[in-house]
Amino acid sequence: MKILVTGGAGFIGSHYVRSLLAGAYQGFENAHVTVVDSLTYAGNPDNLPLGHPRLEFVKGDICDLPLLQEVLPGHDAVVHFAAESHVDRSLAGAADFVRTNVGGTQSVLEGCLRSGVERVVHVSTDEVYGSIDEGSWTEESPLLPNSPYAASKAGSDLIARSYWRTHGLDLSITRCSNNYGPHQHVEKLIPLFTTNLLEGLPVPLYGDGGNVREWLHVDDHCRAVQLVLTKGEAGDIYNIGGGHHATNREITERLLDLCGRDWSLVRKVADRKGHDLRYSLDDSKIREKLGYEPRVPFEQGLADLVDWYRENRDWWHHPNASQALSPAS
Repeated sequence: MKILVTGGAGFIGSHYVRSLLAGAYQGFENAHVTVVDSLTYAGNPDNLPLGHPRLEFVKGDICDLPLLQEVLPGHDAVVHFAAESHVDRSLAGAADFVRTNVGGTQSVLEGCLRSGVERVVHVSTDEVYGSIDEGSWTEESPLLPNSPYAASKAGSDLIARSYWRTHGLDLSITRCSNNYGPHQHVEKLIPLFTTNLLEGLPVPLYGDGGNVREWLHVDDHCRAVQLVLTKGEAGDIYNIGGGHHATNREITERLLDLCGRDWSLVRKVADRKGHDLRYSLDDSKIREKLGYEPRVPFEQGLADLVDWYRENRDWWHHPNASQALSPAS
């Protein structure tokens, strides 16, 4: 079994790769893994067990179709994590997001088609649905993205669907809620606030902090992706939720407590343009059809994560892990 993982040096992709190589997924204990990653600011080779006998690393751009056609033959499946993913960066420069997320996805899928890859999972986000005042999105909810990032991911989802519908590619799409966990780049809310607070530095909170997100531990997300890889139906979309909803203010309060700090370090900043108020996923489909259930309780997962950042300062002081852009999502 050979699995190619795009974006495998990033936060979520590297967790999936490490889990595969550690034998965490039944039937894949001896899988060989190829990672394709261009090592932009969010890709960190320290996230991977380089030198592992079942891991091959290829530094390359997913928009480079000739490279993909060299690398893809012989692989049984592709799990496509690679993406530009930070909303604030997309507000400052949308072109890179369209190029990587839409054009890069098309290159990956074209490469799979030409190379005879039998199975593909395209990893997306709940942000393609926009913002929801109450209730939860199902997989049939309309795509109403509100940021260039979300729009580029919605575009990539539609490209993915077209390769299933037009070419018969055995492909499924996943859409997850906000992830947290070890190895997440410090531009995102939880790692930015955690690392700043551990250093005694102020943290920037957008607006009144009332924006609501649903939180999902990266390990639960990757287990769900693996379930979709092995049991998902071609052409189907699967929402992956964590079940824990919290405002950004509530997350800030909890991190202050875990880091032994107080509100004197919180700086209120102007709200982000087009800031989505609330995300919430109905993930009953993947639970009922594939047997998914999150295992990591949010309070415990968050406490463990703060301990991880406290004990791994060398990792988040790495140049590729420490370039926070602005207030977090």
